[in-house]
Amino acid sequence: MSKLSITDLDLRGKRVFMRVDFNVPLDENRNVTDDTRIRAALPSIQYALSHGARLILASHLGRPKGQVNPKYSLAPAALRLAELLGKNVPLAPDSVGDEVRARVETLAPGDVLMLENVRFHAEEEKNDAGYAAALASLAEVYVNDAFGTAHRAHASTEGITHYVEKSAAGLLMEKELKYLGKALESPERPFVVILGGAKVSDKIAVIDNLLKTADAILIGGAMAYTFLKSQGVETGRSLVEDDKLDLARDLLLRAKAKGVEFLLPADNLVVDKAAWDAGTSVAPRVCSVNEIKPEEAGLDIGPQAGRDFADRIADAKTIVWNGPMGMFERPPFDQGTRALAQAVASTAAITIVGGGDSVAAITEAGVADRITHVSTGGGASLEFLAGDILPGVAALTDK
Repeated sequence: MSKLSITDLDLRGKRVFMRVDFNVPLDENRNVTDDTRIRAALPSIQYALSHGARLILASHLGRPKGQVNPKYSLAPAALRLAELLGKNVPLAPDSVGDEVRARVETLAPGDVLMLENVRFHAEEEKNDAGYAAALASLAEVYVNDAFGTAHRAHASTEGITHYVEKSAAGLLMEKELKYLGKALESPERPFVVILGGAKVSDKIAVIDNLLKTADAILIGGAMAYTFLKSQGVETGRSLVEDDKLDLARDLLLRAKAKGVEFLLPADNLVVDKAAWDAGTSVAPRVCSVNEIKPEEAGLDIGPQAGRDFADRIADAKTIVWNGPMGMFERPPFDQGTRALAQAVASTAAITIVGGGDSVAAITEAGVADRITHVSTGGGASLEFLAGDILPGVAALTDK
C-alpha cells in the first residue's frame, strides 16, 4: 500500500484520533442490532491501545442534519464497544470544545474516549476548515479506519488531515484497499464479477471500469431487465430504465469486443404486477426470461439462472459480488441471492463481497466466515471499483 499504515506509526503515549464507522442500526430501545462495523474496527482499536495510544474515537451515526439529536447519539455504540473490549469506553458530551479537550487531557496510555456524533455539527459534512482544525487539535496522530465513509470529503475524513503531521490507514482500511486494489489491478484469473441491484445507472461506472480486467460479468437483480430489454426481450412490467437502453446495448457490445463474457439470467420468478401492487396474495411463477407476460414483473432470478451463475463461478480464482439477485427483503424473492451466497462461499477463489443486501445474504446463510473479505463500504466500495479516487484515502500520508 502506498499510504502510511497504523503499523508504521509510533503510538506510545500519543493522542491518536481514529475515525471509525460506527453508523450501526439500532432498535426502538436504542440497542445495537448489528455490531458488524464495530467488530470490524476492533483490530485497529486493540492495536492502538496495546501500543500505548491515548485513543480518541470519532464517528457519525445516521443523518441528524447538523443538529444535536439524542436519537442519533453514539452512546449505544460506545456501550457495545465497551462490552467487546472488556473495558470502559466513556462518551464525551461533544466532538469539540473545552470540556472535550479536558477529557482528552486526562487520558492515560491505553485509555479510550469516544466523541459524540460528528454530524451533530453541520460543519462536518461541509468539510469546514475550522471544525476540522478543532478536531485535529485534540490529537497528535490521525488514523482513518472508516472505509465506508472514505468516498466523502468530510471534516473528520479529509479536512482533519491538513492539520496533523501524519495521517495513516487503520488495519480495516488497509485490508479493504488491499483486496479491492488487487481485484482491480492484478486479480488471479478467471476473475468473475457479480452485480445485482435495481438500477444499471448505479453500476455504470463499475461495469465500465471492470470491463478492463474482468473475465466474466454476471448480472442479476432488476438491472438485468434493462439489459434484456435492450436486446429486444419482452420484460413486461419489470423495472426497466428506458433512458439507459442505449447505454446497456453499448456495454454489451463493448464486453463482446473485449472478450468479456456478459451473462444475463436465463429464467426468473415473476408475479402479476397489478395484483402485487394491490397487496393481493399472488403465487410467483418461474419462467424463461423470454416468456414474461406483458402484465408480469420479474422479482428474482430463477433456478436455472442460479445454476448457470454457480457453474460460471465454480472455476473462478477471484470473485467480486455487489448487489442482490432479486427483491431480497421479500421472500420468496430472496432465493436467488441466497443460492448465490452458497455458491460463492463454496469456491476456493478469493471472494470479496460488498453492499448491504449481499453482506446480509452471506450472513443469514451462515457462510460469512467462508468469504475472504466482506467489505464494510457500500458506496465507497462501488466508487473504488469504478476507479474513482476516494478523498478519505487520497488525504492519507504517502509512505
